[in-house]
This record gives sequence, C-alpha cells and structure tokens, in this order.
Amino acid sequence: MNRTATLENSALDANRSAGSPVTEPCTVVLFGASGDLAKRKVIPAMYDLATHNSLGPRYAIIGFSRTAMSDESFRGASAEAAKSISEVGPIDPKKWEEFASNLYYQAGEYGNPDDFAKLAKRLEDLSAEKTLRGNRLFYLSTPPEVYPHIVEQLGRAGLAKSASPDSWIRIIIEKPFGRDLASAKELNNIVLSVFDEKQVYRIDHYLGKDTVQNLLVLRFSNGIFEPLWNRNYVDHVQITAAETLGVERRGGFYETAGALRDMIQSHVLQLTSLVAVEPPAQFDATAVRNEKLKILQSIRPFDLGMVAQSVVRGQYATGVVEGKAVPGYRQEPGVNPHSRTETFVAMELQIDNWRWAGVPFYLRTGKRLATAGAEYSARRGDFCFLGCEKTGNGNGHRACVDEFQLPRGLRRRDAQRICNPAGRLRARRRDAVRPGGQRGGGMGPR
Repeated sequence: MNRTATLENSALDANRSAGSPVTEPCTVVLFGASGDLAKRKVIPAMYDLATHNSLGPRYAIIGFSRTAMSDESFRGASAEAAKSISEVGPIDPKKWEEFASNLYYQAGEYGNPDDFAKLAKRLEDLSAEKTLRGNRLFYLSTPPEVYPHIVEQLGRAGLAKSASPDSWIRIIIEKPFGRDLASAKELNNIVLSVFDEKQVYRIDHYLGKDTVQNLLVLRFSNGIFEPLWNRNYVDHVQITAAETLGVERRGGFYETAGALRDMIQSHVLQLTSLVAVEPPAQFDATAVRNEKLKILQSIRPFDLGMVAQSVVRGQYATGVVEGKAVPGYRQEPGVNPHSRTETFVAMELQIDNWRWAGVPFYLRTGKRLATAGAEYSARRGDFCFLGCEKTGNGNGHRACVDEFQLPRGLRRRDAQRICNPAGRLRARRRDAVRPGGQRGGGMGPR
C-alpha cells in the first residue's frame, strides 16, 4: 500500500473513532444522465457537495443514458444546464472545472447486457486509475418503467455485489417506486433479488430540502410548540405545494401519473407525516421512518362518498404568463387532447390518532399556479377571550398561525395588543429571518 493510501486510511480511522461522518472515495453511476432531473437537480447537487468537500477525497461520476455523447460533450452539457437551470446558485468557474474533470459518460441501452459489460469495464478502469476502492453508488434518475431493466442488468453484469469486504455498493431509486401497491411490490421483489436491503435507498428528493428537514428541528427543539401541537389547540393544518411551470416535456409521463400520484402520494404526504409525526425514540433513519409510518397508517381511508365530498381535481387551461401565451394541459406535447388527468388537487384528510383526531388536514398541489413554493400552516383554535376582533363569519379571532415555507422559513402571526382607544387585539406578523437578511413572504389562501 502506498504512503498516500496509508495516510488516508489513518484519517478515515480517526474520523470513525471520533464519530465523525466518513466520506470515502467512490464512483457514482448516474442512470438517465441526459434527462431533465439529472440536469436540473442531481448533477448540480453533486457539484454543490463537491464544493463542500462532501464527495470524498477522490470520486468519479459516470453518466449513463441512451443518448450518444463523449465525455467532453457530457461535461459541456452539464455545465450549460448548471448555469442556466440549476438551483444551487451561481457557479464558480474554477470549482466547476475541477468538478467537471471527474465527469465521464457511457452511452448504452438499459436492457442491453453488452452495454452493461462495457460499463463494468469502465468502472474497473476508473477505480484502478483513481484508487476508488471499488465503492460504487448507482443512482436511478430515469423513467420508472426502466427501473427493473437496470436492476436486472446490474445483477447480470456482477455489479451489485462488492468484490472486497472493505468496499461497498449502494443503489438509489427515485420516486415513484411503482404506480400502485401491486407494482411497488413487484419492483421491490426485483430489487431485493439483486441487492440486499441494506444496499437500497428508496428516496423522495423533496425530503432533501433544508427547510423540510428543519421541520423536525422546529417541532422537537422548541419547547413552545409541543404543548400546543395537537387537537386541543390546532384548528386545522394546510399543506400546499405549488408550481408555476406546466408539465413542460413530461406530458407522456404525466399522463400516467397526474398530480395525485406525482405529488400527493409522495411529496405532500411526506410533508404531512413530518408535520404530524410523534417524537421518535432517537433521531436515526429507522426510528423516524417508523414514526412516519404510524401517521400514514392512521390516515382515514377514502370511500367514494368521501372522495366526492373532500377531493377536488382540475386541469390548467390556456392562458398568459408574464405576457406570454402558454398552452393548456391538453395542448401540451404528449398529452391526450381529451385527457382527464388532473394537474391540480385539493383535498381534506383526517388522521385518526390521539394527537390529531378531528383536525382536518387540507392538502393542495398544482401546476401553472400563480405562485411557486411549498408551505404548511397550522392554525390555532379559537382560544382568545380578551376582546379579540371578530372575523367575518362571527367566530373569534384565531390567535396564532404558524407558517413554514420553502425556501423562505418560518413565519408566525399571533395576537398582540395594539395601542388604540378600544385596546383591542389584532394579528401581528413576525417573520423568521432567513440567510441573507430576507424575510419570508406568503402564498396560498389565508
């Protein structure tokens, strides 16, 4: 073993002993590298990790997709996308050049064994060249219908098992994980026939947002919230995930999903579970998952009568956005002109457990809406009896509203005494300042 590797091993061992996170050399294989999700989200996120020294001391990223491309073409296309549509902020040219030198590309068909044999050879060569120790992460950023083909080909090519007890292999599968329960179980069986459970990461990228992760901190690190975070004081909860964009080039996929499958059953229910979750025994992945699962199991099942009463679906139509004419959903490429697929959903659900029984949760999501963003608001009940102003419907003033917005942060409105002859209480807003000194704005119904 050379001196560099020896020093690196010593550093890794020291980090392990100190309990610090260990980032080891690895190769990331990004399937679907020429697609929209990879360009807009995954590659810019990896660049952001690299700039914070979180991709390991050495790494390689291999893009794999059907599109024919050279390494240099892939680097150029990735740079253009990162500069124009990335969400990580301005790109530093010097840091990008360093990051891009670790980008590679392998064209291939997802069901072709020969192409996966070529991928295996490329992985072996890069691992030897960069001393990556055989550590590999496979990231599936593809249409969900090709997930089974990729998993099966990885198994046949011998890429799913570690060649050494000191190396690791993992696979990340983006949502949606199946279209329904039956297809999810079928996909799960295929995955577990090739990989061990500890190798598999089924993810919803929405949960990677800082503000989403901060929900748990807000809930359980602030003593003022927990005594009030229940049916005794919360009148109702609103959770909104809104987009100003249409389906863009995803019309074909969206026809198979719609807003219910694309957003409600994944992103929005994940937010719901984080808002409603009980304190986990400890803050690790398994304990948090178990508590979230209890919330999802407590949601009252819908029958046809509840669907008719508590669910509204809709589609966006033709219109004008910022002075430009935009097509309606049925006029988008790849969409059936008579489609009944929803692009907007508003619904009420009930969580039948001790904490939330009787508190309605109002969920909303849609495309081509006036304002983009995500938020929840928990509205406290009518427990103010100090001469609060009445609302238009005759109910007492709701004394406090907690609103949490992505990416804006926390905003609170509560009752305070305003100096006036009547000495009445009025709502006053207090915004949590987010980085850069900016304050949170609002969106959606109040």
